[in-house]
Amino acid sequence: MPSFDTVCEPDLVEVKNAVENTAKEIATRFDFKGTAAAIELKDKEVTLIGDADFQLQQIEEVLRSKLAKRNVDVRFLDKGDVQKMGGDKVKQVIKIKNGIETEQAKKITRLLKDSKMKVQAAIQGDAVRVTGAKRDDLQAAMALIKKDMAELPLSFNNFRD
Repeated sequence: MPSFDTVCEPDLVEVKNAVENTAKEIATRFDFKGTAAAIELKDKEVTLIGDADFQLQQIEEVLRSKLAKRNVDVRFLDKGDVQKMGGDKVKQVIKIKNGIETEQAKKITRLLKDSKMKVQAAIQGDAVRVTGAKRDDLQAAMALIKKDMAELPLSFNNFRD
């Protein structure tokens, strides 16, 4: 029976490269000279450090442009609150989404059931497996999921005939 998996997985190698390129640009940019501007990646969390909120926004813009150049969807970024550090420094933690949350997975399964398509959706960990009798039904299900779940950077893999 044909099936595919709906997943929400960033290319972590490309994310790491984008963070490193952002760090290089921060080190060479004139407006960041002599400041505490920095960026680091640890366990699917990007930490931005700067002297003010404005500087964090600047670093985030550079990061977003580097991610876009590497074809990594910026919807994977989940911004946290700006926190004060010692002195006049501030930091912001940006989490990288990985996997579909249970709430979103339930939304996807409900969407497919309500559409009256001849497909079944099953939540499997942090992915949703969709099975159906015909390949055309699965392709229609992919289109429906992409259209209605636009806020998530979903991808489809493990397509089997």
